[in-house]
Amino acid sequence: MNDHYEFDATGALLSTHLPFPRRQGKVRDVYDLGDRLLIVSSDRISAFDYILPTGIPDKGRLLTAMSRFWFEQMDAGTIGQNIAHHLISTEVPTEVSAQVDPEPLRGRIMVTRKASVVPFECVVRGYLEGSGWREYQSNGAVCGVQLPAGLKQCDQLPESIFTPATKAEEGHDENVSFEVMSGELGQTQATKLKDMSLTIYQDASRLAAERGLLIADTKFEFGVVDGELILIDEVLTPDSSRFWAADEYEPGHSQRSFDKQFVREWLQASDWDRNSPPPPLPESIARQTAERYREGYERLTGQSFA
Repeated sequence: MNDHYEFDATGALLSTHLPFPRRQGKVRDVYDLGDRLLIVSSDRISAFDYILPTGIPDKGRLLTAMSRFWFEQMDAGTIGQNIAHHLISTEVPTEVSAQVDPEPLRGRIMVTRKASVVPFECVVRGYLEGSGWREYQSNGAVCGVQLPAGLKQCDQLPESIFTPATKAEEGHDENVSFEVMSGELGQTQATKLKDMSLTIYQDASRLAAERGLLIADTKFEFGVVDGELILIDEVLTPDSSRFWAADEYEPGHSQRSFDKQFVREWLQASDWDRNSPPPPLPESIARQTAERYREGYERLTGQSFA
């Protein structure tokens, strides 16, 4: 570790310590630059609500590249036409590079507009998996949205559904109904968030399908700047979405996905009790996980990740 960066033995960037006010999430370190934010995507990885002691090399750079790809699609009008977002630049600001070595930051930062964050995750589901599948099994609905009987795990839904969740500082977000969200935010803002979320998801799903990928579900975050709702945070990455290969898709069981599946499966098979600090990952699991993130990015963009 030097004064500003902490790496693990694989070279994964675990933490940054820049000379600006910081708040730290599970993956990102967010710095206040005064009129803007600097969001640094580390190589940290979380599972079962714990941050693991082992990082995934280049994960932060891959997440940033994926978000940048989608924000560029928004700028081009390919997805989410007329919906604004927070990204200003992915270049290291001069006030930062003047004080720290900028090299570890290259490719993993976003300079963004400041926004007042909407206190709900805006989740869109096109397929039945995860917490939605578990809820459907118990009551035939997801977040108050009644679904047809007889659906199988990972079935495509008749139409995409909006299933918001409260934002939890620690632990799991809690799924809620649209009515709960409307009651807190007001019908007008809640309806706009729903419409924006469905538009971005449906547009992105069509683009991804052209490249052989299915976006099973995703979560968006929004904020308000000068009275306008804008898309913030990361967008349509393997940390916020489930990506499946279309040519491998087979409903009725869980699918191979382009995310931290190897990490979850290894932890589930280990003797870790999930109530104590998690163990370090074997190098092979970290490597396989990195390869899945990379494969998802390269399939989506058609570009090699260097």
